[in-house]
Amino acid sequence: MDILTTANQHLSYFGEQLVPMIGYCKPEIIKITQETVEIKIPLNKPTKNHLNSMYFGALAVGADAAGGFLAISKSEQMGKKISLAFKAVKAEFLARPEDDVVFVCHDGKLIDQMLAETVKTGGRVNQPVTITALCPTLNGEDPVAIFELTLSVKALAAN
Repeated sequence: MDILTTANQHLSYFGEQLVPMIGYCKPEIIKITQETVEIKIPLNKPTKNHLNSMYFGALAVGADAAGGFLAISKSEQMGKKISLAFKAVKAEFLARPEDDVVFVCHDGKLIDQMLAETVKTGGRVNQPVTITALCPTLNGEDPVAIFELTLSVKALAAN
């Protein structure tokens, strides 16, 4: 099984079993590397608002999934269990997302540093990660929104 299929199975399980709101939006990982994740959320009845663009809540779900998935994936690769949360959010909405939205996070190196620090110290580590929301079919590479989420990770003691 390839890495993208496995990653999507993990995201699907997470969305169905642990955070149903994520599952409700039907995110799909379309690219994942050590430094980047790209997650697409379709514009459809559950994610659409009264203006026929993506609802704010669905945009927040996409930013959450993109900002958190790399940390979860990397901690699993390390064989470490972590507590992950978001402590703060800033969002700038630049254009109406009137089609599927791709959420991109390029902060893999920063997340590696955060995980290494929490494993070493056992303390909670907080850093902002950036997620760019794109609507490629309508806006190309021009962002429709930019999110800054303060990612908070803490290594859990081994069981």
